[in-house]
Amino acid sequence: MSGDVRERFAAAAREERPDLAELCLLIGAEADPALDGAAIDAAHIELDRLAGLLPYGLATPLEWANATHRLLGAGLGFHGAPGDYQKLASSLLQQVLRRRRGLPILLSVVWTEVARRAGAPVYGVALPGHYVVGFGDPAGGYVLVDPFDRGRVLSGPDAELLVAGATGEALSPTMLTPADPLDTVHRVLNNIRAWASPRLEQSAVELWSIDLALLLPRHPARLRYERAQLLVRLGDFTAGAAALDEYADLIGGFDPETAEKIRRKANAARAQLN
Repeated sequence: MSGDVRERFAAAAREERPDLAELCLLIGAEADPALDGAAIDAAHIELDRLAGLLPYGLATPLEWANATHRLLGAGLGFHGAPGDYQKLASSLLQQVLRRRRGLPILLSVVWTEVARRAGAPVYGVALPGHYVVGFGDPAGGYVLVDPFDRGRVLSGPDAELLVAGATGEALSPTMLTPADPLDTVHRVLNNIRAWASPRLEQSAVELWSIDLALLLPRHPARLRYERAQLLVRLGDFTAGAAALDEYADLIGGFDPETAEKIRRKANAARAQLN
């Protein structure tokens, strides 16, 4: 994929206030070069256009929630369905804007970006297993909506059911705090990796999703190990072995036993070259 896209992604991720829409659009550009350039510009223009369709004078969180539902969900048909989890396009913002279908997290990006441009007090909420959107003050009066369900307003029990259904956990106040943009981007990339991982023909997608995640300022160190293992599975034994050794060096100071096992895997990968 284009090194230019990755350089722009890394730079955007390190901005003082990362632009969530731009980062999601660069993920789309990494997935498909046709979604770069004019396609990114067109997506920003479309988000601005949609924001301009929201009415003036909205004041309360419920008014914002209902107006955004009427525009995006009821009016334009943005929503999701179980089948959308089987499509890579459901995780690419350019495609979600075109198809008006996507995963909860990408639809939530559309909701927050459109409403934010119109002046709404809006934020993403990374509930376990199901991303939603909040309008209002997270420390005071707020309304939750589910863009996957066309922006339906969620009651307290609705949110509890979403979390319990996805994870079996109980809803806690910490789950309702505004999501950090970079954490949201990491979750988008996790979804792409989870989609690609069981599909052997999509190993290249799995690899670039890991590569982009490693460009974020914060990422789990274990991603480096996953990338190394993937390189070996793809037959790039030299690069895979080198990456395994690097990870072993990284953890050797606090887990020497595991580091030694990983070094043995690196040697086994090099042996495949003989």
